[in-house]
Amino acid sequence: MPFDVIGYVFVIIATARVFAEIFERLGYPGFLGEISTGLILGVVLKNLPRADLDLLAELGIFFLMMYAGLELTPEEVRLGGRKGFLIYLVTLGLMFFLTLPFTGYKIYTDNIIVASILAVASAPIVLRLTRFFGKDFLHIALSYAVISEVGSLAILYLLVNFELYHLSYAELGFELLKDVLFLTVVLGVNYVIGIQHKLWIIMRLRRLKSDEAVFGMVMILATSLALVSEFIGLHFSIGAFLVGLLLHSDLMGTKQFERVHTIISGVTYGIFAPIFFAWRGINFETEFSIQVIYFFVVIYLVRILATMVMVWEKNFKVSIMRAAGISSFGVLGLLVGEIGYSYGVLSEHMYALASLASILGIFVSATVGRIVNHMGGIGYE
Repeated sequence: MPFDVIGYVFVIIATARVFAEIFERLGYPGFLGEISTGLILGVVLKNLPRADLDLLAELGIFFLMMYAGLELTPEEVRLGGRKGFLIYLVTLGLMFFLTLPFTGYKIYTDNIIVASILAVASAPIVLRLTRFFGKDFLHIALSYAVISEVGSLAILYLLVNFELYHLSYAELGFELLKDVLFLTVVLGVNYVIGIQHKLWIIMRLRRLKSDEAVFGMVMILATSLALVSEFIGLHFSIGAFLVGLLLHSDLMGTKQFERVHTIISGVTYGIFAPIFFAWRGINFETEFSIQVIYFFVVIYLVRILATMVMVWEKNFKVSIMRAAGISSFGVLGLLVGEIGYSYGVLSEHMYALASLASILGIFVSATVGRIVNHMGGIGYE
């Protein structure tokens, strides 16, 4: 890697971590500081080595998705996913309906992609608000975040294939069937192995003496599934997420899981996540107008109110915190928008609308958390 690239990487990581610490002290998730770093550096830094930094940012989403998988178990996804998936379908439908006025009430790929972006939830926001809505709801909220992120990537790549290769509806259905079959086979194999070969796996993992060997094993598995995922028409990060999901403590044993979790967490949040979040800020493009602000306000109010109805608890604060967590949009939406725009399946105008809504949605949900926190007199942990 050329020296000038290393210099840019150092500046981005160092500045991002400083801003992350500032935002943490203000009561916001650190990754919002890293995005803000990108917004500033995008103006200050010129002649960025975009190809190299884009590659490092892709490694960021690779590790972030793997880490997200480590935060869940297949059983939690199965239990929480039932309600999470229902909420996602309703939210996706509402978001699709609200995009129609901006395309003259005609259906384009724009509507579907933007709806999937606007239905995404931010896992870091969900985790930050956990103490307010309770851990009994966490598996549902995290399952929703994962379902929405995987769903947005799957929808994007299906539409990219449909538009670029002019697939028929039958061929598009076949592509969707391949994706479902891939996910089913991977999770099915994991289930069988977990029942029949759990002890064998734990014993073999205990023989790995160095953290380097553990990391190497995880990377081989993650890279393999990522390549398969990309080959069948899904984003490579879905394969990385599946590896994180499969490497749960029930399969690996508690000590080995903690070992893997510590390694992946350090690599992710120490190196690649700051680059990914900052790069999303650097590449951020939008347009400011009354129409754009109106679009966001309507989208956010409809989404948070509808979510409150679907997750209602007797306690109003708990309900609004649950809704704020699920309605937190997400940085992955920015990536989906960038990819869709680069492939020509998302117009510049709709890309700008979705990008601004994603950024504002994250900040607004985090702010709702802070406001409810002060109302209740409870501080962030």
